[in-house]
Amino acid sequence: MHSKLSLFGFLSLSLAAAAQVASHAPTAVAHAPASGPVSLSLAAVGKPVARVNGAVLTETDLLREEYAIFPYARQHGGGLPKELAPQIRDGALKMLVFEELVYQEAKRRNMTVSPARMQRAEADFRKQFSSPDEFHAFVQSDFAGSQQLLREKIRRSLLIEAMLKGEVDSKSTVTPAEVRAYYDKNQARFQHPETYTFQTISVLPPDKATAEQLKEGHRRAEDALRKARATKNSEEFGLLAEKVSDDDYRVVMGQHKPVPVDQLPPQIVKALLAMKPGSVSDLIQVDQAYTIVRLEVHTPAGKTPFLDVKAQLEKELHEKKTNQLRAALDSKLRQNATIEQP
Repeated sequence: MHSKLSLFGFLSLSLAAAAQVASHAPTAVAHAPASGPVSLSLAAVGKPVARVNGAVLTETDLLREEYAIFPYARQHGGGLPKELAPQIRDGALKMLVFEELVYQEAKRRNMTVSPARMQRAEADFRKQFSSPDEFHAFVQSDFAGSQQLLREKIRRSLLIEAMLKGEVDSKSTVTPAEVRAYYDKNQARFQHPETYTFQTISVLPPDKATAEQLKEGHRRAEDALRKARATKNSEEFGLLAEKVSDDDYRVVMGQHKPVPVDQLPPQIVKALLAMKPGSVSDLIQVDQAYTIVRLEVHTPAGKTPFLDVKAQLEKELHEKKTNQLRAALDSKLRQNATIEQP
């Protein structure tokens, strides 16, 4: 078996666009590297998994789509993770049917691929191989030696790409005015509470601690405080947390993401109020536990400025519009289609 792309990289550029059918949860289609999962024989007939207006889609086609969704299948012995397999298979089948419907619509509209475009696509595809021998070996193993079959797969992919460009990509542009309007109409979303971002080192007592154990805990906490005050930055503090802290945050170098004030114990809030970024607190006792805090960022309550979220919103709205257009196209193409699944 050859180790090239499960659905060779160049072709997956267009098929990845087809894959985002909004009739199911969006799935990011990763392009497998050259050393990716075991390639599939695209020339093989395979067991039918669906018929779309008479066109047979095979188990081979479905496996190719599954590996497009989960390109790391080789890390699972060439198969899919058992717990994810049904979801991946269902999504892959929907993608497969969608691609075939788009392809058939492109042919119905008499769309064509120019000789120059085909020539460039074939040349781009060949560049993925380290030598002519490697390319010919791939054609032999995956296309029974037929370069004509390979060309037809490339042509099919380019027609799908062209259809989606016209029906989805060209219509999914988001204007600056649309982004601003969304921001203005969803003010509550961009309000944020007062938060603190910090690191901690905690010394926790055992259950039903004895007086001697509590005394030992205090001694350990004092020792940890001395070492914490000697740290010069967040990395040094984090490394110390990994070694001496008892709380679960030690595995992430004591790091806490921004925490709203109302979710913090009052003893912690009181200490943070008196601190500056980069400073280390005294011992803070909460019940029988001791905590040392290193403040990183204090963010007052307020509203995130438009410019800070503009790029994120533009991407979000573009993806939403793209998924809506794809879902609409999928629904339209299915209306008069005959789709059979065993």
